[in-house]
This record gives sequence, C-alpha cells and structure tokens, in this order.
Amino acid sequence: MLKHHKWKLFFVGMGANFALIASLAVADVKALTEVNWLDVLSEGGAAVLALVWLGLILHSRPAGRVTQYLSLGLSGIFLAGFQDLLDEFIRFPDTARWDHWIESGCMPVGLVLLTLGIYHWHKEQLSINEQLRKRERLFREHRSLDFTTNLSGADYLRKQLLQALPEHRNAEKSLALLFIDVDNFRAINRRYGHQQGDHLLQSLSELILLNIRRGDVLCRYAGDRFALILPNTGRATAENIAGEISAAVQHFAYKPHSQDESLFHSVSIGIALTGNAPTAQDSVETLIERANLALLHAKEKHRTSLHRAA
Repeated sequence: MLKHHKWKLFFVGMGANFALIASLAVADVKALTEVNWLDVLSEGGAAVLALVWLGLILHSRPAGRVTQYLSLGLSGIFLAGFQDLLDEFIRFPDTARWDHWIESGCMPVGLVLLTLGIYHWHKEQLSINEQLRKRERLFREHRSLDFTTNLSGADYLRKQLLQALPEHRNAEKSLALLFIDVDNFRAINRRYGHQQGDHLLQSLSELILLNIRRGDVLCRYAGDRFALILPNTGRATAENIAGEISAAVQHFAYKPHSQDESLFHSVSIGIALTGNAPTAQDSVETLIERANLALLHAKEKHRTSLHRAA
C-alpha cells in the first residue's frame, strides 16, 4: 500500500531535511551540557509518534480524501515537532524567526487537517459498519478475522451462538444454522493452486453476503466451509435462503487469473434449527453437530444425483 503514497513520504522527508539544513545554516549547535534532555524526550517522542502514525495510516489505507487529510495533518504535526526538537540542539539568533513560524504554523494547521480527516473517517466508518453487519454482531476483534475471506472464524461463531441460543428458546421463531460447503474444492487447488483456491473462497464469501439479510451473520468455519446464522428464522425461510445461495453460486462464473475459461461451482448446504432436536434445550455444540450431520446428508445427496446424471 505504501507504494501508492511514496510522494507523500518523499515530501515529508524533504521538509524535514530542509528544516535541518536551514537550521544548521543560520544557527549554532549547542553544547551537550546545554541540552534539556527531558524536553528532547517529550518533543522528540511526539515527533516520532506522529511519524509512526503517518506510516500506519499510509500502510493501511488506499488513496482518497480521508487519507489525504490524515496524512497532511500528521505531516504538519511531525514537522512542527521536528523543528521544536531542533531548537533543543541548535541556538537560533534573534533575527531568525522562521523556525518559530514552522513550529507555530504547522502544528495548528496539522491539527485542523487531522481533525477534518478524523471526521470524514468517522463518516466512512459508519458506512463500513453497515457493510460489516452481515460479518459480525455486537463484537469486533480484528485478530479473529480470517485472512483469506475477512470473515470471523469458528470461535466467533460459537460466541454468537452462545449469545443467541437463550434468546430463541422461548421465541416464536427458531434460530437456523447453515453449513455451506463448496463441492469439489480440492480439485480447484490441485489444478490452479492454493492461491486461486483462496481467491475463489474470497469471491464466494462476498457472493453469499449479497444474498443474506441484514441481521444474518456469515463466518468461515473451516477450510472451504462457511457457517451462516439466521436469527428468528423458520424451516421454510431457511430453506428458501439456502436455495437462493445455491442458485447464486451455480450462476457465478469464476475466472482464474491468466485463464480464459469460466469455472462454475455448486455448494452443499446443511440446515439445523433450534427446537428440532430430541431435546429442545440445544447447546452450541449439539446445534453445530446437527448442522454438520445435515451437511453430510446434503453432500451425499449431491453425489448421488451426479452419479445418476452420469
């Protein structure tokens, strides 16, 4: 990502070099006994932190208005702190006032630009939150996200089920858990490589997200298997959503990199609902076990239908 912002880093470096060269040209270096090391630590630390924040922003964000405001604001704060740090080592003559202008000018301008960037970042994040509602509910932890699909994993699924099951035990509608497994996924890895397999999983996760409701939660359970939580959902609605997901995948033409052909896939889906077990008091593990069992039946049915068609 930094390659898209190399000019920003270049101008920040040029600004710092200009301030250093200009300061050395008009001022005298102080003896070490004259240096206030506590000020050096505080002012230098602030400048270093501003530079670190700038690097993190540029490394993690694409170009755009928000990134522009944030980077300009942090650049101004860094240059003001850097010039303030130079004052601790260099004695400026009374006639040289430009160093004060750098300190007093860059800092407020930088803070204003940084505030504008944070404000627009806040608006951007609200929009992103709406898109993430199908990936997460009430809890966010980036360390639990799957690197390939940006979905939460099995641990997050269990946490959500643990929270949702008590709410559905006495509810009019049950909770549905769907396990979605990509058929013949290993063949893709063997033929095109694991990188293409990961890209397919990422594409399928985005496709599934487009076909579920706002309150539903999609996770990557393991390998090529996804788990979908459908709150307040009966059997008919769960089967309808499963059918829509299956149809969407069947009509999705995946194109591997450097290949002209389009690949079409299918998924097997197992459905488990609370209240359908021999005991109505489902636990997280029993619900997952029943969804796994339903998925195995669905895959066997799929293989049987393919065998008959052949």
